[in-house]
Order: sequence, then structure tokens, then C-alpha cells
Amino acid sequence: MARIKGAVNAHKKRRKVLKLAKGYFGAKSRQYRAANEQVARSLRYAYEGRKLRKRDFRRLWITRINAAARLSDMSYSVLMNGLKKHNININRKMLADIAVNDPEAFKQIVQSAK
Repeated sequence: MARIKGAVNAHKKRRKVLKLAKGYFGAKSRQYRAANEQVARSLRYAYEGRKLRKRDFRRLWITRINAAARLSDMSYSVLMNGLKKHNININRKMLADIAVNDPEAFKQIVQSAK
């Protein structure tokens, strides 16, 4: 049986890595070995970043809700506890959006949580 050479698959693999490394500085976008290391690292950072983005947005929403709640003389924790006790189910993203875009409606929510 004839030996099968790996040239085609090796070139495909290298081309795929170099395509992902497009735009990187210096050798990282031109040399396979440097590009391969950088692409692996970049994919790890991207994975980690997708997890961190969720945390960052939640922190932002909580900060906005707290700032708006304090304008109505109430802290964030007291507001959230009041909402939970009165069975008002509204997530932090929507609550922050209301706090920024419709302060009057937010004041009504705060009053119902008291």
C-alpha cells in the first residue's frame, strides 16, 4: 500500500491558524509557530472575556439601580429586598434601563417596594 503524505492537511491547518492570526503585530501574523501560540492564547482570552462580560454588565446595572434608588432615599439592597417581598419580578437589566430612561416609572417602582 502506498504511503499517504500529509502535505495537504498540514497546509490547511497552517492556513487556518494564519487566517485567525490576521492583524496581529509582527511575526505573530506571518510565522506559523508564533501565530499558533498567539491564536491559542487569544482564544483563551476570548473565552474568559465572554464570562467576564456578564459580570461587568451585572455590576454596571447594580451601580445604576443603586444611584437611582438613592435619589429616592433608598439603598440598592433595601430596594431589591422590597421588590422580592412584594413579588415584583423584574431583572436588573430592565430595572437599570428604566432607571436611566424613565425616572418617573422608577420612582413608582421604588414606592411599591417600600
